[in-house]
Amino acid sequence: MTFKFSSKEIHFLKTDSDDFKIKPPKTYFGDLLLDKSDKLFTFERRITKTKIPGKKFLCAVIQISLTPDSILEASEDTFKEVFNSSLDHKKGIWENLSQNFFALAFWGYKNKKKASQLIVSLKDKLSKRLKADILIGFSTFPFHDFSKSQTLGNAIKAADHAAFFGPNSMAPFDATTLNISGDRLYQLDKLEMAMEDYQKGLEIEPDNINLINSLGVCFGVMGKLNMAKLEFEKAMKINPDELTVIYNIGLLYQIEGDIDKAILYLQKAHGSKLSVFEVELLLGHLLIKKKHHEQAIPHLEKASRINPKSGLTFRMKGEIYLEENRPEKAGLEFNTAIKLNPGDAASLSGYAKSLELQGRNLNIALTLAKKSISLEPDNKKFKKRLKTIQTKINDTCLSPQKELKQQH
Repeated sequence: MTFKFSSKEIHFLKTDSDDFKIKPPKTYFGDLLLDKSDKLFTFERRITKTKIPGKKFLCAVIQISLTPDSILEASEDTFKEVFNSSLDHKKGIWENLSQNFFALAFWGYKNKKKASQLIVSLKDKLSKRLKADILIGFSTFPFHDFSKSQTLGNAIKAADHAAFFGPNSMAPFDATTLNISGDRLYQLDKLEMAMEDYQKGLEIEPDNINLINSLGVCFGVMGKLNMAKLEFEKAMKINPDELTVIYNIGLLYQIEGDIDKAILYLQKAHGSKLSVFEVELLLGHLLIKKKHHEQAIPHLEKASRINPKSGLTFRMKGEIYLEENRPEKAGLEFNTAIKLNPGDAASLSGYAKSLELQGRNLNIALTLAKKSISLEPDNKKFKKRLKTIQTKINDTCLSPQKELKQQH
């Protein structure tokens, strides 16, 4: 099932993976799990086959951010020395996964606090010896129902979690890690795998609104609207003021054709302290459908202020002014939309219509109208506008030269 909107800019909203001021990494370690290398598979197998007393261990992955003039080969020797000096080599294993990316597992510690202290000590020693940033993601076993072999994958996902906070950070595997991992899989259009991570995250934190909303978004994108609504409503019970969830429920009602209910939810989202482009855009879009043009304009104006690079807001305003028989104002809006997106067929056709209604620049209008049809050959409205322009040119018998003189 696909959802048809006036633009791809209207879509389900997903929240950030965390509430802190963070930046996503340029590359994701978790992508390694989609196509495991031989070294990754080998270390995973080593963990599984190693007999670990007490059946508990900590697994970590470490990235050493070396400067361009550093010697990469030296990092492996240094890592080996630091590993052996920090940990009992009889109670741990490690593997160089790729250049400056390492995996390790160790056991025999008294408790999780002691294990954390050991991994922090290892981080500090590596950083000091190599004069480099050290990024670490780690996970412990046992943890919920994850297997020994999955612990390495969890640590790799935790490295992505750490990377959100910079190249010299460390993070444990937790529900937020799974939110980040799920979001990455969602970006890669691997919805089923993303849902697995969101659901696993909810086993750890059942009331995590980000995870609930993300799961609902996946159901919505897959066309499972009732299941999506159940998730969004679940999130609303936890926090009735969560803006992204309110918006998503409104969007669901819009998809189902209940525009009045959709507007009610979106107006609630609009009342939030935060200004969100999608909220203002969709509200404007729905108010246009209800012919409430005066109410729609302020929302579209606000949307264009939030995102000045969105041609859609200007196009929608142009369409309102066309319908209100204000062709000059419509032309200004369509012109801006075309500058932002030269391939916007609707704006090209709308601009052509605005010129035709003003009775000027008819040959330019003809060119614009023809271009809109070349982009959307089956659009009946565009064809009708083109025919009207051609008829007006024929009736007035204006050549391009005469029309040009008339303009001056």
